[in-house]
Amino acid sequence: MLRHLTLVSRLTILYALISALVLCGLGVMVARASYLHFVDLDLTYLQGNASLVQRGLAQTSEPSAVRALLAQQMDSHQGLYIALSDGSSSGPLVHGVDFSALSVAKVPPETSYDWQAGHMTLRGIKVPLQQGGFLLLGLDTHHHTHFMAQLHDTLAIYLFVATLLSGLLGWWAARRGLAPLRIMRERARNIDARQLNIRMPTANSSAELVELAQGLNLMLERLEQDFERISEFSSDLAHELRTPITNLLTQTQVTLTRERDAESYRDILASNAEEFQRLARTVSDMLYLAKTEHGLELPNREPLSLALEVQALFDFYEPVSEEARIGLSLQGDATIVGDRLMVRRAIGNLLSNALRHAFKHSVIEVIVTRLPNAVELTVKNEGHPIDEAAIPRLFDRFYRTQKSRPHPEHSGTGLGLSITRSLMLAQGGTITVASNEKNTSFTLVFLKVS
Repeated sequence: MLRHLTLVSRLTILYALISALVLCGLGVMVARASYLHFVDLDLTYLQGNASLVQRGLAQTSEPSAVRALLAQQMDSHQGLYIALSDGSSSGPLVHGVDFSALSVAKVPPETSYDWQAGHMTLRGIKVPLQQGGFLLLGLDTHHHTHFMAQLHDTLAIYLFVATLLSGLLGWWAARRGLAPLRIMRERARNIDARQLNIRMPTANSSAELVELAQGLNLMLERLEQDFERISEFSSDLAHELRTPITNLLTQTQVTLTRERDAESYRDILASNAEEFQRLARTVSDMLYLAKTEHGLELPNREPLSLALEVQALFDFYEPVSEEARIGLSLQGDATIVGDRLMVRRAIGNLLSNALRHAFKHSVIEVIVTRLPNAVELTVKNEGHPIDEAAIPRLFDRFYRTQKSRPHPEHSGTGLGLSITRSLMLAQGGTITVASNEKNTSFTLVFLKVS
């Protein structure tokens, strides 16, 4: 049932219940203490009268004098009844009060005994006499019973009113304490794709709500950053696909304007095929990047020799390097644990990037270095330096540095470095870049070494 109530209502009910339990406990303690107090007062009162009667009985033993003494004591104390008993089950009757229950009861002198005599409730004591028998004293507790009944009624009314007030105060305190949540709710209602910069308030809140607001703000910051990246990606992707599609459409429309010979159609189709290859490469890279970033392609870990992997890539890129008159050099070796295809693609992207931007007649160096807890693989090439302002964005999708490293004849999709970074993150590694006037170096750091 509480699941369907608001948090303020739940706190109010719980606070009222706790208050009612505490007040009930207090009321029981007060009633019990009052009852025991009256018991102690009655016992003291009865013991005092018993002492007076015992002194009188010690001075006379005449039956008439004893009766007169008992009558005088009872007349001077309202509600007090006194009788003598020999301990038999048939107790005496005094003014219609039956003492038989007290007469046969085994009651210590310092303890009182309650019994019902007709319409009265009596509290009495049983005192043994030196001359034999028992002195029985009983006190009508009507005035105590009346007071306790009034006390119970008063406590019940107070309990009801106090519980009601506690509930109201609990509702006020809960509503006031949870006011920041209502503010968060109103701000959350205003968050949409156009207002992702809204943040939850952290001032004038309790420590728990501050932690909640800070956690939500961190989530909103990540969402805003992700949304911005998605927006930029959509824009970049549209820009990248627009150019080849426009080229294909324009070339096709021009071709259809008049009749052409077979050789012209073959040239046009060959040109279109190049554009289609560029489109296919871009789409393939984007799909692979999306899978890697979202963990859909988990690494198949196995021991790998970096020297063997790099040498295999050298064999693959040898025709390209010979055509560009660029040498390939390998230094060092180390064994890592990683996914073979991912490692090869990461290193291959760096080699392809180096071949694209290296000066002719230069040498691309691949250096493998063992560290205490990692292995570094550095791909170094001589070429135009990368602008320092462009380095932070170097691993963004579709980002190119044509101004600082002009090679229009070797334009890529702008996804190679983004894919390399994602591949390294998937394997628990990192990638860094350094560039100066002499050379540019990309370093892969494999943190998990066999």
